[in-house]
Amino acid sequence: MEIIGVLGLQGAVSEHVKQIKALGLEAVVIKKPEQLEQIDGLILPGGESTTMRKLIDRYDFFDPLKEFYKAGKVIFGTCAGMVLVAKELAGSEESHLGIIDISVKRNAFGRQIASFEVDLDITGLEDPFKAVFIRAPYIESAGQNVEVLAKYDGKIVAAREGNVLTCAFHPELTADTRFLQLFVEMVEEQKQKEGKVS
Repeated sequence: MEIIGVLGLQGAVSEHVKQIKALGLEAVVIKKPEQLEQIDGLILPGGESTTMRKLIDRYDFFDPLKEFYKAGKVIFGTCAGMVLVAKELAGSEESHLGIIDISVKRNAFGRQIASFEVDLDITGLEDPFKAVFIRAPYIESAGQNVEVLAKYDGKIVAAREGNVLTCAFHPELTADTRFLQLFVEMVEEQKQKEGKVS
């Protein structure tokens, strides 16, 4: 059984834990870097990206998170988590983890529609997914190796590259576990690869 971690520094942690358990998997709230060794995949939840980055630095998570990625472990960034994993941030000189080849614009849908729900067509899901956007970012541009999974209003809102999955919305705020299942399938594939190597 896959063990899924949720970075527990700030943000929508309990909602992710609930959804992981709904799939019958074990969820671990990650509060210390050494806990990363116990898990098969990691979710960086929505929240406030600047605050999350400060806490990542304060609790010495930055290098361990990069190592987790370099080891081939799967990382899933939602909303603020998307900002953390992006290689570039529009209007900013500095990115955070820089592990997926995308440029992200923060709080990109503007104040008037700061929060909204929309039915999205997502690659890999047969039926539309009700996506909850809350002061969401979007992907302004994506590298050639990035697979675009969903767009809203012409803007990229879900993508993956290698062992990183990301979305601008909050899949954990719905009862629909299908987007989380995409992440779990990536984790399962990675575990199988590791099994073949060992």
